[in-house]
Amino acid sequence: QVQLVESGGGLVQAGGSLRLSCAASGRTSSIYTMGWFRQAPGKERRFVAAITWTTGSPYYTDSVKGRFTISRDNAKNTVYMQMNSLKPEDTAVYYCAATRMVINPLAAVYDYWGQGTQVTVSS
Repeated sequence: QVQLVESGGGLVQAGGSLRLSCAASGRTSSIYTMGWFRQAPGKERRFVAAITWTTGSPYYTDSVKGRFTISRDNAKNTVYMQMNSLKPEDTAVYYCAATRMVINPLAAVYDYWGQGTQVTVSS
């Protein structure tokens, strides 16, 4: 089993920045990819970004390219997502997820999930 704990959400004005963290514990050696998803009220959970645990190769959904940066610290078993130039449409609950598979934007591929952290961007 792998446990994931997110932190770093909050309220920010449009154009501002936040950094999310996701600390993994348990059988972290089984993780190949870690990702971030988000879910806005009344909408389905959607892929945001992911990173390969060993090589650090990132992958982003188009709407966040150039604004969000995903990174990882293997020594701390932690993944980060720096979010800059935030927009009101980025408002959502953000979830960290982990999988034993290669990078994939489908939520069903991910085996482990955190509890979520709220990000609210005011206009």
